[in-house]
Amino acid sequence: MRPRIPLRKRLLVRLLVATVLIALCSVGATAWLAVQTTTRAIKEEQGQDLADDMRILAQLSGYAATHPEWTGVAPTVRALSVKMGRRIALTTSDRTLIADSAPHGTSLPPRAAANVDPLHTDTYTEPGAQLSGLDPRVVGPYLLTGQERIRLEKLAKYRQACFKKSGVDTTITVTPSGRPVLTDADGNDANDSVPDACADGRLNTPTATESKALKSLMLSAQPCLSREGVSLKVPYFGVDVFDKSLGSRYTIGAYNKLGDAGDIRKAQTCTDAARRAQLEPYVAPVAELFLGGGDTTAPRFDVSPANKAKVVGAAAAVLALTVLVTAVVATRLVRPLRALTEAAQQPPELHVRVPVRTRDETGILAEAFNDLSERRERMEAQRKAMVSDIAHELRSPLTNIRGWLEVTRDGFVEPDPALLGSLHEEAMVLQRVIDDLQDLAAADAGTLRLHREPVRVEDLVDQVVAAYRVSADTAGVALTGKTDNSLWLEADPVRMRQVLGNLVSNALRHTPADGTVTLTAWREADTVVLTVTDTGSGIAPENLTHVFERFWRADQSRSRRTGGSGLGLSIVRDLVAAHDGTVEATSEPGAGSVFTLRLPNAGAPEGD
Repeated sequence: MRPRIPLRKRLLVRLLVATVLIALCSVGATAWLAVQTTTRAIKEEQGQDLADDMRILAQLSGYAATHPEWTGVAPTVRALSVKMGRRIALTTSDRTLIADSAPHGTSLPPRAAANVDPLHTDTYTEPGAQLSGLDPRVVGPYLLTGQERIRLEKLAKYRQACFKKSGVDTTITVTPSGRPVLTDADGNDANDSVPDACADGRLNTPTATESKALKSLMLSAQPCLSREGVSLKVPYFGVDVFDKSLGSRYTIGAYNKLGDAGDIRKAQTCTDAARRAQLEPYVAPVAELFLGGGDTTAPRFDVSPANKAKVVGAAAAVLALTVLVTAVVATRLVRPLRALTEAAQQPPELHVRVPVRTRDETGILAEAFNDLSERRERMEAQRKAMVSDIAHELRSPLTNIRGWLEVTRDGFVEPDPALLGSLHEEAMVLQRVIDDLQDLAAADAGTLRLHREPVRVEDLVDQVVAAYRVSADTAGVALTGKTDNSLWLEADPVRMRQVLGNLVSNALRHTPADGTVTLTAWREADTVVLTVTDTGSGIAPENLTHVFERFWRADQSRSRRTGGSGLGLSIVRDLVAAHDGTVEATSEPGAGSVFTLRLPNAGAPEGD
């Protein structure tokens, strides 16, 4: 009865479990990667949108800083819209449309993205804007005349050359008001550390235009200063703050009588308010900016229930499809394995074979199983034939010995020397069969002992030829040996004489009178080649593959006149293999046979 395989150990179940785990990991990893990629893309898009918004706001703030009205802003809005790929709309505080890149009648977004007010800006796009709240491009009455610019440009070049002599490299930067400013390699004001040779004060001295505007500024700030209780003497040009729009440092000077830090903050507040009032006529009115979808805040990435259901459904569909495909593939894989299992569990005498339907690993396994079954069948047949052959080989001499002994015991035949010689010959046949079987058994078990020593091939050939000279002469066959006296083997001399003797005796039995048997040896690379060639009857091509099988003989009648026990060539094969060599047979029916031995060449021993 076939043992039942536990469900958890079945190949199909394990394949399904492995596939489900792989599918789950794949779906999870894909979903995680999709979420991460989408989130990153949204963040990048959000950052790009914010950067675009800041550029739009900065450009429109610059327009407002240099124009007292919004009248001509429409071309600028349309150009920005095309460049940024966004809808841009400007309205007044009461939502009166100033300019819009969208077609007329298109409704505005629900919320304004920002206010465009160069006097109260919170952008970080222009240096200095975040410190004072004023767009540095608003210059108003501080705008220099052409002659003032030319004069200051000469003074700036002169001071730059002076800095150069002192080993300081500077760059001339022109501010929106037209005043040149020297900056160092880091972009900072070079006037913070002026060499003594260059400190003439001419470049930083206010021009007539700037002095007039500053005087007007201080007159406007005076009422606020009085209310705050801050007392100082005119002229007052600021509180030691570098004004990027003017490009100069205006200090209170020796006449200032400010008190603590609180008084300084009050003075700063009053001057800032006065300055905004001074610049207000030169800038466009406050406008509201509408962009694209209207809301520039960070979008919130969320998945609706319907989309969640779609994602879950798609993942479930992928998982189901994966399991289905795996089940089909696993079933096709398991089916031939089950057939192999059922065939292997059949009784040995049936020798079942499985069909080979594919050329994949399973098909190759099925072919290997069929080959194994065929070999087992052949070995079983050989085993049965061997038992029969052994019984036959032992029965014949035993029958002869028993018969002669019985007739002698009954007094019908006298035990003369001839009878005893015949009985002795039959006993020797038995002994030879038993010895041959013992050698084969030792070879099969790996216990065949070899006593290796240096053997001269010429001596080995001469000994075999001398041993079978009488048998050859009796059969009328010419037996000769040809060899090179420089050939040596590392071998068991007794076993090698047995190998060559079996081949020679086999050749003598199958060679008719007046034939020849030649034993030859020569060297071929690192191999010693020995051949036994006869001019006998030869072997049919279909029988060449069987000559080394045990108890096989070409004469199936098993007559002792045409063959021995059928074990000689099997012993030759096993003994040659034990010497790390090979043996092969070639033959042409009617012309003779050639048995070739190839053994490792040992070389002549030292002192020989």
